[in-house]
Amino acid sequence: MCGIVAIYASSPVNQRLYDAMLLLQHRGQDAAGICTVDKRVFHSFKGMGLVRDVFRTRNMRDLVGNCGIGQVRYPTQGNAAATGESQPFYVNAPYGLVLAHNGNLTNAKELTRELYEHDRRHINTTSDSEALLNVFANELQETTSGNHLDEETLFGAISATMKRLKGSYACVCMIAGHGLVAFRDPHGIRPLCIGKNIDENGNTEYMIASETVALEGSEFSVIGDIEPGEAVWIDEKGVLHRRQCAENPQLSPCIFEYVYLSRPDSTLDGISVYSARLRLGENLATEVLKQLKVEDIDVVMPIPDSSRPATAQLALKLNKPYREGFIKNRYVGRTFIMPGQTIRKKSVRQKLNAIPMEFQGKNVLLVDDSIVRGTTITEIVKMARSSGAKKVYVASGAPPVRFPNVYGIDMPTESELIAGHGKSIEDIRKEIGADALIYQTVEGMKEAVGHFNPEIKQFDCSCFDGVYVTGDVTPEYLRKVEEQRIREKMQAKKTQEAEDS
Repeated sequence: MCGIVAIYASSPVNQRLYDAMLLLQHRGQDAAGICTVDKRVFHSFKGMGLVRDVFRTRNMRDLVGNCGIGQVRYPTQGNAAATGESQPFYVNAPYGLVLAHNGNLTNAKELTRELYEHDRRHINTTSDSEALLNVFANELQETTSGNHLDEETLFGAISATMKRLKGSYACVCMIAGHGLVAFRDPHGIRPLCIGKNIDENGNTEYMIASETVALEGSEFSVIGDIEPGEAVWIDEKGVLHRRQCAENPQLSPCIFEYVYLSRPDSTLDGISVYSARLRLGENLATEVLKQLKVEDIDVVMPIPDSSRPATAQLALKLNKPYREGFIKNRYVGRTFIMPGQTIRKKSVRQKLNAIPMEFQGKNVLLVDDSIVRGTTITEIVKMARSSGAKKVYVASGAPPVRFPNVYGIDMPTESELIAGHGKSIEDIRKEIGADALIYQTVEGMKEAVGHFNPEIKQFDCSCFDGVYVTGDVTPEYLRKVEEQRIREKMQAKKTQEAEDS
C-alpha cells in the first residue's frame, strides 16, 4: 500500500505535491519521493522516512516545474531499507518517463525475465514498480515507432501494458514533452481519483491521487474516480483525455481500504469511508449481542484511531457508554504498516497509553478495526488488565484475516497471521488473552461497505475469504511467496546481527 499523487498546473507544483503527500502519509511511512518536469527536464528527490523528514528547503527549491508526481512508500515487494527502491522511478526512453505505482504485481518475476530476455531491458532493483515502468516504456516504444505520440498510440500502449500485467496497480506517469498519464488495473483494486481546480486566471489544473482527501485538502474539486481499466492523459496543452483500455474491466475494490487503510474523510468508488465504518459498527453490534449479554458490558472503547467510527456506532446500538481509554502518541507511525515484527511490538507501548480510571473494576469491550498479526491487540489487552479492568472483551470490525494478501498489503504469509491456517476463534481468544472475542462476519462486512454503492457487485476480500479476484493466484504461487518471505526475514536477521556485533 502506497500513496500516489500527480498535479498538472499553471504554476509550480512542488509545494502542493508536498502538502498532498502529507495528506496521504497514512498510506506509507517508509520512504517518500517527488519528481517534477520543466522544459522536458526532470527534477527528482527521494529518500527514506516521512515526508517532513525527507524534504528540506534546498530540495524543494530544486523541484521546479508546473507538472509533477509524488509517492509515499510502504514496501510490499522489494527491499524496505533500500533508498534506491524509493519512487518515483525513471527510464530515459522513449521520450523520458517517470512513474509512481500503488499496488503489487503478481507476475513481477516473469515480467523481469521477459523484459531482459525479449525486450532487452534491465531491471536494477527488486521492485515490481520498476518492472511495470519498463513494460509501459517498451509498449510505448512499440506503438510510437514511426508514429507521433497521440491518443491512439498512447492509449494503445497502455492497453498493451495491461495485457501483460497481473495483480493490482494504480499509476501516475510523466512523459517528457507530452504531459501526464494515469491508469488503474482492470479490477480497480487500488483506488485512484481525479479532481480539478480553476486558477485565478481561469486556467484548469488537474490533480490525481490515491484518495479524495488529497484533492479536497488541496482545494481541488473532485471529478470522480478513474475507473478500472481506464487511462487518463493530460497533454502538454492541458487537455484532458480519457479512455477505457482494458478488455473486460470489473470493479472489485479492496475492501480493506474501507476497513483500515484509507482515511475516514475520503470517498472511494462512490463510498464514504466514514459511512462504511459506521455501518461496520452497526453490523458488529449484532454479532456482539449474539455472544455477550449487554448487562455484562460496562463500557465500550475504541483502539485509536481507525476503529473510532465503528466503536461509536456500536456503543450507540448497545446503549452503552463510549469512552476513550487509550491516548495515542501521534508522533509514532501506524504499527500495522511498520516493517518488522520486532519494531511493531516495541511501537505499541510507545503509541498508546491507558487511562486507568476508565478501566478500574469494569468489564470493557475493546473494538479494533481488524486483527492481522495480533501483535497490537495482545499488548493492548495486557494494558487493559494492568490498568484494572475486571474483564476484557475484544470485538473486531473485520472478519478473521486468514489468507495472504498479494495486492499491495503487507500480510503475505499465513504463518504471520494470527488467524492463519484455519486457527479457531477460541484459540485466537486464548492467544490474545481476552475474555471474549467477537468477529464481524464476511457477509456483514460486505453488506456494510456495499450498502453505499449497490453497483459494486464484488469486492476483493481475499485476505478474509481466500478468493483472489485476478484469478491467477494459486496455492503454488502463495507457497513461493511464503518461502521468499522467510528467506528475506532470515537475511534481515543476519544483517541486523552483523550490525549489532
